[in-house]
Amino acid sequence: MAKPRVTYRCRECGAETPRWAGRCPACRQWDTLEEESVEKPPRPWGRGISAPARRPVSVSLAEIQESDTPRFPTGLPELDRTLGGGCVPGGTILIGGDPGIGKSTLMLQACQSAGLLGISSLFATGEESLGQVKLRSRRLGVDTDNLRLVAETDVEVVAAALDGEGPDLAVVDSIQMVYFPQSPAPPGTAAQLRDCTARLIAAAKSSGCALFLVGHVTKQGAIAGPKMLEHMVDTVLYFEGERFHSLRVLRTSKNRFGSTDEVGVFEMTERGLAPIGNPSEAFLSEHEEDRPGSVVVPTLEGSRAILVEIQALLSKGAFGMPERKVSGVDYNRVCMLLAVLERRAGVSIAGMDVFVNAAGGVRTREPACDLAIALAVASSLRERPVRALTVALGEVGLAGELRSVARPELRLREAHKMGFKRAIMPRTSVKNLPELKGLEVIPTRDVAGAIEAAF
Repeated sequence: MAKPRVTYRCRECGAETPRWAGRCPACRQWDTLEEESVEKPPRPWGRGISAPARRPVSVSLAEIQESDTPRFPTGLPELDRTLGGGCVPGGTILIGGDPGIGKSTLMLQACQSAGLLGISSLFATGEESLGQVKLRSRRLGVDTDNLRLVAETDVEVVAAALDGEGPDLAVVDSIQMVYFPQSPAPPGTAAQLRDCTARLIAAAKSSGCALFLVGHVTKQGAIAGPKMLEHMVDTVLYFEGERFHSLRVLRTSKNRFGSTDEVGVFEMTERGLAPIGNPSEAFLSEHEEDRPGSVVVPTLEGSRAILVEIQALLSKGAFGMPERKVSGVDYNRVCMLLAVLERRAGVSIAGMDVFVNAAGGVRTREPACDLAIALAVASSLRERPVRALTVALGEVGLAGELRSVARPELRLREAHKMGFKRAIMPRTSVKNLPELKGLEVIPTRDVAGAIEAAF
């Protein structure tokens, strides 16, 4: 049996010390420390070890009845698209993003739009008072009788509100602020996050509500806290975008009830977040055809094709070591493409500072952007724009060859819809493509041939 933990308390001043001493370190009196036993606090909500064991009940796979759990929409089309069609009752969604990106705004608007559809919601705020939430809701135009609010950080109180109110949708903003009073760990620590999340998940599943947990992120952009937090929930969403740009992208990194490839695009306005039905038009709103170092690429985000402008700028390095600055695309992939251009395409960029950017604050890691990055670098070096109304797509290998990309027909349809006339792409991707009137497809074998076709 484990020895109980003890502490020593002064009977004169009440000071506590973990070790016995002949003299109190606080009041400096002699022989005043008395031993006290400290009981270990029970787990906040776990079952005791004395609970009777239950016999497991196993069934065969054929005996399990299939049941399609009905989803319900939030009323925000872009959020529903990212979730795979709507919220699943009893499911838990963790949403993270940079400070000030619009997570609380998105959740309030989701409660508003869901309320207009007759869906009840509960918003538990731990970072703001009810008066502050009221000011935000007035600016956003949130006014629905189906929304209830509670300002509380005690996880048991929040769980009791979920059980008592019985909402269809609940939001906890944020998970780092709620805590178990019985736990000695401070709020936001790994132990508190684990126990609070497990308690809220149990309350959500028992009440059948869809639960959104707003989470903080680290400097690297990952959700703060233990990685276990992402394993415990059903869906993990990341709200991305440059803070000083109006466009926001909602991505899914985990979804037990749908695809992880879908994205939602919003625009931050004075009245909150406005869903964007045509992201390509938004990303290309300031694109100019006669600008050197600019190439458009049709990227693929789930079942949606989005046109993104890739920009490159080359300048003579002022120091011995040339700079490589990248924003919105993969840095390591850009460095690889610069080496391929130097060795396989005869593009001399030694000693040049290279800056590559995905315009509009968008972030893409798709290999199909390789050819657009290579053409943008060549265009900036030559100070010549690529031919007007041209898109480029394709993965570039280390030998300079162009490799096929996924779903080229969807990408070309989006480019054709936006008025582009030429598409440079790998020759291995042109098989069985639909004929699009007015769009010329130029198949190329390697990056050197693509550069010739672009100019």
